[in-house]
Amino acid sequence: MDLPTAAGLALGSLADLALGDPRRGHPVAGFGRAAGALERAVWQDSRTAGAGYWLACVVPVTALGLAADRVTRDRPVARALVTAAGTWAVLGGTSLGRAGSTMADLLDDLPAARAHLPTLAGRDPSSLGEPELVRATVESVAENTSDAAVAPLVWGAVAGLPGLLAYRAVNTLDAMVGYRSARYARFGWASARADDVANWLPARLTAALTVVVAPLAGGAPSGALATWRRAGAAHPSPNSGRCEAAAAGALGIRLGGTNVYGSRVEHRPTMGAGAPPVRADVRRAVALSRAVWTASAALAVAVRLARRGATA
Repeated sequence: MDLPTAAGLALGSLADLALGDPRRGHPVAGFGRAAGALERAVWQDSRTAGAGYWLACVVPVTALGLAADRVTRDRPVARALVTAAGTWAVLGGTSLGRAGSTMADLLDDLPAARAHLPTLAGRDPSSLGEPELVRATVESVAENTSDAAVAPLVWGAVAGLPGLLAYRAVNTLDAMVGYRSARYARFGWASARADDVANWLPARLTAALTVVVAPLAGGAPSGALATWRRAGAAHPSPNSGRCEAAAAGALGIRLGGTNVYGSRVEHRPTMGAGAPPVRADVRRAVALSRAVWTASAALAVAVRLARRGATA
């Protein structure tokens, strides 16, 4: 049944390109509300409690995907349509690009730009000027290209609809509780580690595709590759650094520096040999992100079709 799954991945990706996220009744938002309510009921300062919470959230979503996969096993049109709906629901590539472009439009109005930053990054925007808002946006777009689009497509290529839904559940939980804060350092440990595992391959694929498609955003493949190899592992995240370093090299800019997250301050290593990003680089980063994730969609479809050919 790889042809219907491939068709579903293609249709869902096209829907995201054309429409972005659903404006109302988004299933991922509904999952987040349910997970938030459960967290408030079961939270304890314990890794064991956090692991139980993770299982209670991820297992039902994965089971739903497996059930839909089984029901449509001998119904190729239904399999394609269900996979398309699931792909559209879990992809966020177009909405990520729109959020980045909106920041570029708002930079002449710093209060509005600061108010918009939480849609992209978790940093405290209250004292940020244009240079830091620009850097935060470019880094967020680079990092989240993997989380929002490449990773779900990888897992869709590997495991179809169950992979799509399970990945989005894992990634959403990391965004909710996978922090090194006093509340979540222990409770969110399982969610953070599971997300690290789920994103290991997609992050590196994102970096590799950044090298390949860099010219489509006016960038340099050689710079992307060199910066990825030199600086990707210096980032505190085992995955995000690869994406950010490759983007910095592709765009010929320098990322990294001091980030403030409420009461927590992080000093990130610099990545890239160029100058710090300016507002024009926000739109270049958005263009690069779009090229990367659409290339990953084509690759995911090709992988499913290749599987069909191998088993024919």
